[in-house]
Amino acid sequence: MEMTPNIDGKRSPMTTTAELPSILQTGQGTTQEALELFDRLETVDLDFMWGRWRGRGIYTGHPMDGLLELGNWYGKEFIDPETVHPLLFSGRQGEIFKVAPNLKTMEMVLKLPMPQNPAFKPFLGLLNGLFKTEKSQARLRMMEYRGKVSATMIYDCLPINDSFRKINENQVFGVMDFKQSTQPFFFILERVTGQP
Repeated sequence: MEMTPNIDGKRSPMTTTAELPSILQTGQGTTQEALELFDRLETVDLDFMWGRWRGRGIYTGHPMDGLLELGNWYGKEFIDPETVHPLLFSGRQGEIFKVAPNLKTMEMVLKLPMPQNPAFKPFLGLLNGLFKTEKSQARLRMMEYRGKVSATMIYDCLPINDSFRKINENQVFGVMDFKQSTQPFFFILERVTGQP
């Protein structure tokens, strides 16, 4: 069985075959490779998702590739089925704050992909600051996606569902299904706090 490091440096067994770490470790691949990986992974229930998770994107040629990281994306937090913070970001002093997603910003990103240039970092930081919130912005439900029922995050104000599959006890592979985009966006979440 393949082993992969978790956030504490310990090693956890992977639930998949030996070729999978390539996409997970390099953080890049094709959309087809990412979908094949997602389809082979085990589903997760709601209880598995409780807690705070650190995120990183998987580059597949999606217009959002690298954009969240450029804006200091931290991850997501799942408190209960009705209380989910889908966008956590890191501030200049390392503080973590919650951001309310915005449909117009999403549409702009998909129509006019922003260059992966560090010069945009202050602009994105300012933009994130305008949308700070303490209010829950999503829910968590068991839903079917690509033939399997698994924990799925549903945005309150966006036509987006994030579906999750298990890499190991402390990592999940996520796919963002946005109604206005035919291409899914992929990411990995790694547990910081919470179960198991």
